[in-house]
Amino acid sequence: MPKLIMIRHGQSEWNLKNLFTGWVDVPLSPKGIEEALKAGEIITDMQIDVIFTTPLIRASTTAMLAMSKHHSGKTPVILHPGEGKMEEWSTIYSEEAKSNTIPVHIAWQLNERMYGGLQGLNKAEMMEKYGEEQVKLWRRSYDTRPPNEGESLKLTSSRSLPYFKERVVPHLDRGEHVMISAHGNSMRSIIMDLDQLSPEEVISLEIPTGLPIIYDYNKGVFTRETEIQP
Repeated sequence: MPKLIMIRHGQSEWNLKNLFTGWVDVPLSPKGIEEALKAGEIITDMQIDVIFTTPLIRASTTAMLAMSKHHSGKTPVILHPGEGKMEEWSTIYSEEAKSNTIPVHIAWQLNERMYGGLQGLNKAEMMEKYGEEQVKLWRRSYDTRPPNEGESLKLTSSRSLPYFKERVVPHLDRGEHVMISAHGNSMRSIIMDLDQLSPEEVISLEIPTGLPIIYDYNKGVFTRETEIQP
């Protein structure tokens, strides 16, 4: 039975500083590097046939660090479709070498939600200024948008969920085991659909950093193996 393994990136430097990050491309903190490696130890013996991650370095680094612990010894190779010379000149001509790789797809559609005018601001300071309830709505509600044209979870879902269904699920249908290394809110939008959560229930859904969340997939039905621990 194919498995879906989803990992929220390890702690980033801005997670550490309690700043709204969104699409700002910041790296992992030292703790985040440790979390990514520990995630790799958890999935070390699980078959992985294809990987999806995002252009944001905290997610792609997490994927690569986790795979450095994988028992298969296969090399994750980032694909560059439609990128001109990057695609043309990265062709692998050895069938043996190719058979020992795992394709990595980069998808901006799985990026974190864009936090608009909150990006780079301190969460605690925003709570003092606007109140804890308002900040919670910006961070956790389904359809409330952050200021300055930020994305709600609903808007995030409108890009992440179609990509998941159109590009990721077909691999599972073919019996392949899939790993996704992404972000808290893109994962919340997908898990909301897989677990059939309501807009009210998704408010309390927290995705911890660096903890693999695993689903079994059988004929279109996802069954979660792991509990999400805050």
